[in-house]
Amino acid sequence: MKVAVVGATGLVGREMIKVLEEKRFQISEFLPVASERSVGKMLSYMGKDYTVISMEDAVKAQADIALFSAGGGTSKEWAPKFAEAGTTVIDNSSAWRMDDEVPLVVPEINGTSIESKHKIIANPNCSTIQMVMALAPLHRMYGIKRLVVSTYQSVSGSGAAAVDQLMNERKGIDAPKFYPHPIDMNVLPHAGDFDAEGYTTEETKLEKETNKILDASIRTTATVVRVAVDGGHSEAVNIEFEKDYTLHEVKRLLGTMPGVVMMDFPEANIYPTPLFAQGKDEVFVGRIRRDFSQDNSLNLWVVSDNLRKGAATNAVQIALYLRDQKLV
Repeated sequence: MKVAVVGATGLVGREMIKVLEEKRFQISEFLPVASERSVGKMLSYMGKDYTVISMEDAVKAQADIALFSAGGGTSKEWAPKFAEAGTTVIDNSSAWRMDDEVPLVVPEINGTSIESKHKIIANPNCSTIQMVMALAPLHRMYGIKRLVVSTYQSVSGSGAAAVDQLMNERKGIDAPKFYPHPIDMNVLPHAGDFDAEGYTTEETKLEKETNKILDASIRTTATVVRVAVDGGHSEAVNIEFEKDYTLHEVKRLLGTMPGVVMMDFPEANIYPTPLFAQGKDEVFVGRIRRDFSQDNSLNLWVVSDNLRKGAATNAVQIALYLRDQKLV
């Protein structure tokens, strides 16, 4: 199988290459693709060096699958060109997520929504992926009415420039800033752009993407916060169900959900942290407890590596699904 990685020199692109290597994805031809300023650079895959090529050359190469992580504008312009050339695009940007003709996929939840006609497939936002992984088995059993979500998102979710700002501030280096305020020793209730209602685009993604993946009737309100962590997103999720539950059954459902790992022994100080989740593909859930302020309500703490399951791993899992189901 011929596979292209578009945005191969970026944070997520490099992580996609790493996950492809780890999964031993059988590739007959590997095509690293990036913007003009990166064309000609060398990238390694499975111990062999490859030259980064342009978007035009990648389209002409007619890859079977192209993993995109190059920003929404690039995806809007180039994904259709790859698709017209017969390539199935798995896009990590927000460009296609809410398009009715494009499936928004977390393979463990709704992989079966992909059909052979779909030449563009959207990868959900990192914070959405980890949340719906924990919510899906609970929604099937109890029916989710409402979610109140507060996120604690790492700077790597903003890209390399944000990570540089954090590290430069930590070292006392005066350098250009990505965020409008210092991030080291700080938290910013700001991720994405603000809308007329005072919500950010990252907050709106949690609402709309959850509706598309799980159920259009779920009501969600979110506050997204950037924290001085270089990798790994954390979420405090309050869930109101249609039906009552038992904690024993909730833990059983979470414990049997593929890709979810329970870490819920607070008496022994065992609960998920972003530092623990770094480099891992699973979604970790802890601090599982009843909300006594409202009927049929539950609190969860959900943590995952945003560059892994939140981006690269989920995209590669979609590619594996396409291959295994012979959809490419």
